Amino acid sequence: MMPRTAPAEIQPRTAPPEAKPRTAPAETPPREAPPGPEPRTAPAGTRPPTASAEAKLRVVLADDQELFRAGFAAILAAETDIEVVGEAADGAAAVRAAVRLAPDLVLMDMRMPVLDGVAATRQVCERTTARVLALTMYDTDDYLYAALRAGAGGFLLKDARRAELVRAVRVVAAGEALLSPAVTRRVIGELRRHGRPDPAAAARLAALTARETDVLRLVAAGRSNAEIAAARRLSEHTVKTHMGNLLAKLHLRDRAQAVVFAYESGLVVPGGEPPG
Repeated sequence: MMPRTAPAEIQPRTAPPEAKPRTAPAETPPREAPPGPEPRTAPAGTRPPTASAEAKLRVVLADDQELFRAGFAAILAAETDIEVVGEAADGAAAVRAAVRLAPDLVLMDMRMPVLDGVAATRQVCERTTARVLALTMYDTDDYLYAALRAGAGGFLLKDARRAELVRAVRVVAAGEALLSPAVTRRVIGELRRHGRPDPAAAARLAALTARETDVLRLVAAGRSNAEIAAARRLSEHTVKTHMGNLLAKLHLRDRAQAVVFAYESGLVVPGGEPPG
């Protein structure tokens, strides 16, 4: 009997060679966006830009008749550059509204209860920077001259057309005078009635340069800045500078007060020859 032989050892299976791990493809660097324009910074001392290109003119309506207020409000609300921010039914309420709301302009009726339009105009001009456009039923109203002296920048008849109202608001809010020929004649008539020029006003003229005095004389004659510039061969900017200087020196608010001052000081004589 043949002896048994041990079975040959079974060789352990060898693991197949490991596959080389796949290497991820090199990442493509992200594309850089081209450099954009540098953000604009506002110059020092300027306001940041607002949603609208220009700020709206803020107006307070003061009239004791509700229908007039409603009519004026509807007309002004249709303009994109004008906003009615408040209303008042008497003069005292008009002053309070002007102080509280800080409007650019108060459309002020001259005949109101509690405080009349002249007194209310004076207080608005003393306590705020708002301009005042006086409203009246008749251009022969006794309030006209007193209201101009109190600081009103112009007059508007209550039966004015829509376009006249809108123009008047813009003109007076910009510091220009709005005096119709009829109102100007009324002012001159009042000055004639008062007689001689006011010595105190005449003395204040000494603060002006010769050019500023000339500009004041032309303003009193009803000339615009453009007309003065053409007559004196100056730039309109130069005329505006002279106008601003003379208003500051004489402590006047606007052109309407400058016109009254020119007559009261004797610089312009009622009925005299207009300047060339």
